[in-house]
Amino acid sequence: MNPEPLLMVLTPDWHEAVLAVERAGQSHPWTARQLAEALAAEDHEVVGVVLRDRGGNKSDHKVNGDALLGFAVLARLPFEAELQAITVAPAARRQGVARALLERLITTATAWGSERLLLEVRASNAPALGLYLALGFIEEGRRRGYYPAAEPSSPREDALLMGLALG
Repeated sequence: MNPEPLLMVLTPDWHEAVLAVERAGQSHPWTARQLAEALAAEDHEVVGVVLRDRGGNKSDHKVNGDALLGFAVLARLPFEAELQAITVAPAARRQGVARALLERLITTATAWGSERLLLEVRASNAPALGLYLALGFIEEGRRRGYYPAAEPSSPREDALLMGLALG
């Protein structure tokens, strides 16, 4: 019988697993320090999708045998909430992990009393854009040349600014 994924708030104990997923899933990953600070910050919530494994197998993406499939960092601002990072392990993509994380963050931001949930995304990230649009986010702006090039010979890439009205 396969274990069911579990959504949970991640603590600093998850730092190494979060860092491993971030490095595996992003071409320009957050630093270890940035992730540690987010995990410890009172005005942030880091949520993960975890696959429970009572066997205790060791790997970079595991804590006490529980495998981290993906995580998201939500920051609480005075009137809004901001999705600052979301990464799904490459092997867990296209399985609903990002949707589950975003739905949880929408619930959290609404409970905080945030008026909107904000995010930015690479203009070329079609799977993420499709998910954000399906959840009701709308494009609110663009930062030209914001992201480093994916390939050394490519130009810098635009960031799309998106928002979702809450409540």
